[in-house]
Amino acid sequence: MSAPVPLGPPRSDAASPAAPGAVTVVGEALVDLVSTPDGGLAAVLGGAPFNTARALGRLDVPVGLRAAISEDRFGGRLLDTLVADGVATDRVRRCAEPTTLALAEVDADGSADYRFYVEGTSCTVVPDLTVPPAGWLFTGGLALVFDSVAEAVEGMLGVAAGRLPIMVDVNCRPRVVPAREPFVERVLRVVALADVVKVSDEDLGYIFPDVPTADAVGRLHALGASVVIATAGAAGVTVHCASGVWTEPVPSVAVVDTIGAGDTFDAGFLARLVAVGDGVPDRDGLSAAVRAGVAAAAVVVGRRGADPPRRGELDPAVWAGPLG
Repeated sequence: MSAPVPLGPPRSDAASPAAPGAVTVVGEALVDLVSTPDGGLAAVLGGAPFNTARALGRLDVPVGLRAAISEDRFGGRLLDTLVADGVATDRVRRCAEPTTLALAEVDADGSADYRFYVEGTSCTVVPDLTVPPAGWLFTGGLALVFDSVAEAVEGMLGVAAGRLPIMVDVNCRPRVVPAREPFVERVLRVVALADVVKVSDEDLGYIFPDVPTADAVGRLHALGASVVIATAGAAGVTVHCASGVWTEPVPSVAVVDTIGAGDTFDAGFLARLVAVGDGVPDRDGLSAAVRAGVAAAAVVVGRRGADPPRRGELDPAVWAGPLG
């Protein structure tokens, strides 16, 4: 294990490579079209990996994004926002294809459902997938969906497995999956390469229909991941690892919408782990990391769209105490 990487001040050289021992995020950057209270649509920058990278940057974690970003106006906004939030963009691939769009339909309780407009857009372009020399590797979402990109990402993970700690947030999007069976087969192969896997209860229902949640989580853990984290909204976050199975509670908060909540959880979780070093900690360390993820997500659900918190917005207790 390499030396621990402290959570220092924001990076001033956001366009340079991410520091060794930080986080490399792989996946899509797109634009969510979100319904507004007056019945209109607002263009909100998004994409699960994009949100996670931004959230990590705002939490003062050195982070770089590997994504294909369009040369159109939306792409320019995506890139400018990454730089403003301290995300290294030197490995972003600019492409001529237009920015992928997602229509986010928000229901009465703030939950969002998505319809994607993908064909011929930036999310189908393979980004730079050179394996970084050190640090955490994070991916998921649409990076596991479209064959050309997903095959390349799976290949990258295969090279990185055993060399770098890997976290995968499955983040299923059934509306955009071309065929369920090949997608699920790929997800299970990727899970076997990961050290930490995060799934929601909806993900588990899609991957393992009619299988109880506890059994589904156990199946993922048996594939080889050291840790499986299962989120279930207000019901809490369950952790399944060699040290046992337990659930961390989720505070009751007023929800505006859930856009970016899971992505921000990932960032808070990884921010705590980066402070430990570049491996998976023990049970106490995992519990602390989950609590950091929950605290970060609790902020973002109180805001419209994916607007992750900065480190100073979180209770200092999130970062207090032993990090090992």
